[in-house]
Amino acid sequence: MSWILLTNDDGIDATSLQDLVSALHDRGYKCVVFAPSENNSAVSMKISLGKPLTVTRVEDPRENVHQFSIGGTPCDCIIAALDGGLQKLVPGVMPKLVVSGINLGPNLSQDAYHSGTIAAAREAGMYGMPAIASSWSSFDPEGMEIAIEATIQLIEAALAVLPDTPANLNRPHIDVNAPHLTSWPQKSPESWSKNPVQALRDAFAAGEILLNLNVPRNWTGKYSATRLGMRWYRNAITFSNDTSTFQLGAASIDVDAVDRGDVDSDELGIASVTCMPSWPQTHPLEADVDLLAWSLINSTEGMPIWL
Repeated sequence: MSWILLTNDDGIDATSLQDLVSALHDRGYKCVVFAPSENNSAVSMKISLGKPLTVTRVEDPRENVHQFSIGGTPCDCIIAALDGGLQKLVPGVMPKLVVSGINLGPNLSQDAYHSGTIAAAREAGMYGMPAIASSWSSFDPEGMEIAIEATIQLIEAALAVLPDTPANLNRPHIDVNAPHLTSWPQKSPESWSKNPVQALRDAFAAGEILLNLNVPRNWTGKYSATRLGMRWYRNAITFSNDTSTFQLGAASIDVDAVDRGDVDSDELGIASVTCMPSWPQTHPLEADVDLLAWSLINSTEGMPIWL
């Protein structure tokens, strides 16, 4: 069975992460964990430049489970693992897929900018690894086993289309003319149109797109391929009585309907699977937006059509 590299932003002791590791191990998967020693929610892509970071092996008696607690951020964990840490600490282990989560709480809409969970998956993509970010759309851990099952189903669908070895780890070769990449500032020639499914699989395998999964509390067992929706955090600042300090945390959340939006899917009890570019807009390795649109339009039911 394949090795899977796991991380999160809630910390290595988070029940959601450890239960996912246990569930994967029970199904025969081999797991290596590089996760923050403390909660690092909403740190986005923060990295700890020029700062010594602790690495502590967490003893785990199970065969083919290795766990390491990292004194840093989710992105620090991914960099540590993929840029030499795995070879140093567990020689011979080569993950086929990176999974970040399961996050306690949703990562929908503009959460994509702030989430440490999604940031870790994006960092993995930038290092050339296919990655999934997974979130439970509730801050109540009760019922989390629903999200574990939904996540494993997506993991297994992804593993089925991935090569056994990540050929682009640390990007030993770069082809800016690959059909799945942007041609900006030129108009897209849609050279992927002869085989869009393979182009999307190549984009995922090379880390140019990542999958962002959100599992609603009232999950129906269904999936939907989505794009980012729209939700707005209102009255996010609460001042102390003397106004010398304030605290961030929305008092309410408003939602605007979006066709095929992740927020809209979540409200219907359907797990949303959003294909997101790993690289920022205008970067040469950004996934072709017309290709992403093709996937969304043609994924009329269930997971993305290329899975």
